[in-house]
Amino acid sequence: MAALSAARSSRWRPGLAQQGHFARHSEVFANGREASGAGLALALALDELRSRRAGASAEAEDRRAILWVQDRAAVRLNGRPYRPGLPEEIRHRVIHVMANKPKDALFALEEGLRCRDLACVIGELAGNPKPLDFTASRRLSLTAEKHGVPLWLVRHDAGRDLSSARLRWEAHSAVSAKPDWNGQAPGVPGWQAELFRARSHAPGKWTMHDDGTGLVARPAAHRERPNAATANPFHLVRASRDRSLAAC
Repeated sequence: MAALSAARSSRWRPGLAQQGHFARHSEVFANGREASGAGLALALALDELRSRRAGASAEAEDRRAILWVQDRAAVRLNGRPYRPGLPEEIRHRVIHVMANKPKDALFALEEGLRCRDLACVIGELAGNPKPLDFTASRRLSLTAEKHGVPLWLVRHDAGRDLSSARLRWEAHSAVSAKPDWNGQAPGVPGWQAELFRARSHAPGKWTMHDDGTGLVARPAAHRERPNAATANPFHLVRASRDRSLAAC
């Protein structure tokens, strides 16, 4: 009982996957007009993939593909992932699927979770579609746990409905600090993230950014700016139609 109590009171932090602590099914709630949800989901996914790779240094580098599924409503809100703006390590590993209906997107997500040749699955759905009820959420959780493929499901403009997701986040974009050496350059992408539900971590709020080598998270009250000297802002490619979701 004491060990269980300690686990529940532990704080989430980047790099937990290296110690074998990670959730197979996570949700990220966000405003559908700022791309913060997909950006944070990608940053969290990369943090887990990097941490697991560091924890198994004897194994070959994980070059498996990443499945990215959107329903049509999510594409209308945020556009498709902009491949040149993605981190270089996954730029050519993303398989993108656009489904006409939420029901089709859920089918694609579940099928992707059954494939161990995928490193992870990222999904985006708009609103609270009827097919995504608690039963469907439970199916996704069980499939992810059974086959060992993690899922990050982004919920654009959605209410906090019932879900079996192990971690549930609320994401907002954070103001980027201007780089010291070029005030006109794009800043490091960052997020205000609230973990409002977790089975093994206490709730909390963080300001996050990716410094190019890993995810950096500080308590929300911390005002320290990202290290512009180590961040490369040219990974954040802007586009007129599609979006950039670069996490570094």
